[in-house]
Amino acid sequence: MKKLIVFLTAILWVAKGLYAQAPAGISRKDLPDILISRDISLHFISPEPIQYVDISTHAIAGDLPLKNVLRLKIIPDSAFFGGSANGAIVTIIGESFIAQYNLRYTDGEVIAIPSQVNIMPEHTRPLDVPGISLTSKEMQDFAMRISREPAGKTLRKAKAFGLQARLNHVYTAGDHIFLDITYYNQTNLPYQIDEQRFKIEDKKITKATNVQSVEIKPVWQLYPNTSFKKQYRNIYVLKKATFPGNKVLNIELTEKQISGRVLTLRLKYGDILKADIL
Repeated sequence: MKKLIVFLTAILWVAKGLYAQAPAGISRKDLPDILISRDISLHFISPEPIQYVDISTHAIAGDLPLKNVLRLKIIPDSAFFGGSANGAIVTIIGESFIAQYNLRYTDGEVIAIPSQVNIMPEHTRPLDVPGISLTSKEMQDFAMRISREPAGKTLRKAKAFGLQARLNHVYTAGDHIFLDITYYNQTNLPYQIDEQRFKIEDKKITKATNVQSVEIKPVWQLYPNTSFKKQYRNIYVLKKATFPGNKVLNIELTEKQISGRVLTLRLKYGDILKADIL
């Protein structure tokens, strides 16, 4: 019994020592050093869309030319930092991570001045960003998995003007709905997509003035809208939405012409309720 008590006491002391030594944060000296000069723009490439950026000096200007690219440039004629004791910290927050880098100024004497930096997993810490249950990378992984599956049994379909739309699958992940839709063009005229709209509307329309329509914007889609000759398959991601039985989800595909062809695929709420889990 004495041995057991001594053993448990030793474990508690070790655990207490490890806990006491665990750092509460990351110090500046532990951040990766990145060189920056006046003559070269520095680009940080993120694996996810960037949500927030902080630059600890007004001598550097930053912008987001793309959702996942941060561009930094030293402002001309600015009194920038110099020497090893000075510098700036740039903080980059994605959909699920935070990364920080220590910017070190060089006057160009160093040959290997980077023009781009890939944000690597070892430079990031996980972060729970409110409002984001699935990251863009996770949506892409799910969509690619769906696209590799055969179309299978058609859940819903629509025909008009030599076009056909088929709903192949409906999936759910987190608070998102994945719609797998294939379009077929049975004519010899290529179809140039103008826009695709998702609208919750009345199932039966008695008077045009009484139509109630709520448009839903996809939060993500696998491929951009483009033209197709014979077949076009895409995966669309929507935030979960509920609607009563007297409403339908109309998916409207419009052609890029003044009198372009329009095809509408109608989904019932029951189709959403029967969604498979990814």
